[in-house]
Amino acid sequence: MGPEPAAVGAAELSAYVEGFLGEDDVLAAARAMADQLGCAPVGVGGGAALRFLAAALRARAVVEIGTGVGVSGLHLLRGMAPDGVLTSIDVEPEVQAAAKRTFRAAGIAPGRTRLIMGRALDVLPRLSDGGYDLLFVDAAKTEYPAYADHGVRLLRPGGVLAFDNVLWQGNVANPARRDAETLALRELVRVVREDDRLVPLLLPLGDGLLLAAKTG
Repeated sequence: MGPEPAAVGAAELSAYVEGFLGEDDVLAAARAMADQLGCAPVGVGGGAALRFLAAALRARAVVEIGTGVGVSGLHLLRGMAPDGVLTSIDVEPEVQAAAKRTFRAAGIAPGRTRLIMGRALDVLPRLSDGGYDLLFVDAAKTEYPAYADHGVRLLRPGGVLAFDNVLWQGNVANPARRDAETLALRELVRVVREDDRLVPLLLPLGDGLLLAAKTG
């Protein structure tokens, strides 16, 4: 027998998982636009997870905090019911304009998106209690715990919260890191894990994807 093949490292495994499903030209162009504008969209694996969740939930009403250039929004829309509406909130007009171009290039009907300019913590109180199937967050990390509070209120029973970047390049698992973003993400993880109304799951996709299903 020959020598055992070398074990695959964590980086190679991560690349394999992230590359399991590819993206089309519209998403590739959106990612190039994100680079130009200096914003970081959800990774390929995270985007696939969002599409899967939206499809599994048969989502018709989704809230997104952090529109970006439309990468995560397009993944969500492609998983949602054909008549589903994505409500997406962002403070940057330039990136929301880019998101509109992304959705248009993908053939998304204008009536399926509701883009709201403003701070999420000002907008979320105006949204309907129990009216949404899924809430996805990729925005200001220091505000993540507050988004979770609103999200539980906004979701219907069986709905799902999803937070991107919760590992924060490994900082969340490093006790020596005490910056505001890391502390807020640790608080988010604690709050979600201890909330009896939620069933949580932490996935090592991209920079960490935290999910929580609302039980009632």
